[in-house]
Amino acid sequence: MFAPRTTPWPLVALFTAGYLAPYLLPTTVGRLDSDLPLSATQAGAVGSALLLSSAAAGFVLASRVERIGARALARLGLALALLGYGGAALTTAVPAVIAGAILGGFGSGTATTVAATLIAAQRDPHRASTAGLLTVSALAGAVYLTVPHLGPGHGLPLAAIALTALAVWPLTGRLPVGTPVAPARHDKARLPHARSGLLLAAAMVCWSLAQNSLWGVSGRIGLEQVHLGEATVGVVFALGLGAGLAGVLAAGALGARLGRALPIGGGTVLIAACIVLSASATDLGSFAAGEIAWNTLYPVVLSYLIGLAASLDPRGRWAVLVGSASSLGTAAGPLTGSVLSAQAGFPVMGAVLGAGLLVIALPMTAVALHTGGRPLLPGAIRRRGGHPAALVAAATGTPSGAIPEIGAPEQPVVEIPVETPAVPAQRAYDKAGSEVF
Repeated sequence: MFAPRTTPWPLVALFTAGYLAPYLLPTTVGRLDSDLPLSATQAGAVGSALLLSSAAAGFVLASRVERIGARALARLGLALALLGYGGAALTTAVPAVIAGAILGGFGSGTATTVAATLIAAQRDPHRASTAGLLTVSALAGAVYLTVPHLGPGHGLPLAAIALTALAVWPLTGRLPVGTPVAPARHDKARLPHARSGLLLAAAMVCWSLAQNSLWGVSGRIGLEQVHLGEATVGVVFALGLGAGLAGVLAAGALGARLGRALPIGGGTVLIAACIVLSASATDLGSFAAGEIAWNTLYPVVLSYLIGLAASLDPRGRWAVLVGSASSLGTAAGPLTGSVLSAQAGFPVMGAVLGAGLLVIALPMTAVALHTGGRPLLPGAIRRRGGHPAALVAAATGTPSGAIPEIGAPEQPVVEIPVETPAVPAQRAYDKAGSEVF
């Protein structure tokens, strides 16, 4: 019988603590702009500095999780997030707020790095990442509904992130001291599938930049272009994140049935249309439609991208590196969106971002197609002209580590002479051109 698949909730909680800061970016940047002596572009730059610090943590720690230990590193990240965001929430001095945001960003990136590494070691990375996206979307939606009613001030969203880190801390005791890796993994130096990983990482920089360029200024679009109140904008965001929950649930139910190429490529094209609609909105209906549709599709595509990166290396290094590359694009998003909208207006910004996404969809789909033989499980190998052997392992309960990963040396082929007469070449195909077996 199959072993029941259980959701690793401590890992999901750590994922949530790491991802919450980017999800709350619109309200964080908007309140920095309104509550502190900062311009919109300066507030966007603070948001970019926060996310850049998060990305730096991923690049620095990608290969060190095993050596330092997952539990110790997760606790360090949560502590930095608590101190950084908590300190920034309690002061109005701009230099202290910036320093706290950068320190908290490094803590968020550390937590995300540990979560990504452990997710890649799971038997089903897509399931774990889907659960994490569900949780962070639900929590962020609750914050968007609550914060506008608690009064003004830049500290409220920052305090929400800090309190989340504090709440997750007790669960780190259930994380492994080290990092589990696939037993078939022997080479500790080389990254497998280097070309696919590098192409995916480069594409993710641009993909995430486009997403967060919109997300970083979505609050301003609602307030300045559509002329809505903060409470109404918060409701739209909460509805969008709620729709995102439904999208992630659908992605979790579909799993790998549609492969990865269609959700990633087709989803990115639809996201481009949503960005154009939201950025050009002048009334509540079009703004809500664009934001809700975008929030529905974004986590779905992201969940498949996380699973794709995790499938490239069961040790989780590509998952961390691709995630950090994504964070670089995310970090540049608020500043890029602020500059584009200030120079050309929101509609032109949306058109530029949408066109960029259409271009980026091509290499991401190519990577998904090239690695399509690997299911959302580590340690897959494709037989020439056949189906992935890991699918057989998944169906029979064979441990995934028993299957060598793609790129491993192939077993030598031994030719065995057979005395059966060879079939004449002209009879190899029938009239329809299909091969006769």
